[in-house]
Amino acid sequence: MSYVDGFVLVVPKKKLAIYKSMARKAGKVWREHGALDYRECVGDDLKVKFGMPFTKLAKTRAGETVVFSYIVYKSRAHRDKVNAKVMADKRLKGPGMPKEMPFDMKRMAYGGFKTLVAA
Repeated sequence: MSYVDGFVLVVPKKKLAIYKSMARKAGKVWREHGALDYRECVGDDLKVKFGMPFTKLAKTRAGETVVFSYIVYKSRAHRDKVNAKVMADKRLKGPGMPKEMPFDMKRMAYGGFKTLVAA
């Protein structure tokens, strides 16, 4: 079964274009180093009536939105190998990348997940 790194973060709407540009470049790097899939998804239908809305979970403020992201790998070992290569890749620190992250890193949730069901 595959392995997934998942992320939930809060991005100021005025910085979404910067985030999108950064994410596009990062996605290309992750895929080149072996990730099976890379997705960055911005909140659209977040005023749900059932369960806890992502906006409440992430404690968004006016002018912010939620980004849900995930990267798929063959296994946890594969994830570790891919991420080691990605972290050493100079393209993620060079031209075209923002000097500061366009979101608050302290408000980012992240974790690695074993696939339970693949339908």
